[in-house]
Amino acid sequence: MQTLRNATTGAILATRVTRATSMLARGIGLLGRGSLDADEGLWIERCGAVHTMGMRATLDLIFVDRDDRVVRIERGVRPNRFAVTCRGAAAVIELGAGEPRAVAPGDRVVLDRAGVS
Repeated sequence: MQTLRNATTGAILATRVTRATSMLARGIGLLGRGSLDADEGLWIERCGAVHTMGMRATLDLIFVDRDDRVVRIERGVRPNRFAVTCRGAAAVIELGAGEPRAVAPGDRVVLDRAGVS
């Protein structure tokens, strides 16, 4: 688990984030999760679109470019949505919905190892 931090402002966005890099991990994503706390999520590499078909949790999505700069934020994405896409995104971060997040387009986000500041 890693901490998702807004490198532009220093704000912590979530404390339990995993990075999905393999084809299998990216394909499975968060499917099968009954719930997702606001401080947990998944950073999906090489991804510019996601779906929430078959999911049971509402998500906040942060799309980032190759430099990990926020391109788009989509809050409160409900289950069973066919697709949410973002042109120019290199990765998407799926987080449990519900918390206001101190992040805006143009901010750079990073994953820090647990306990590293």
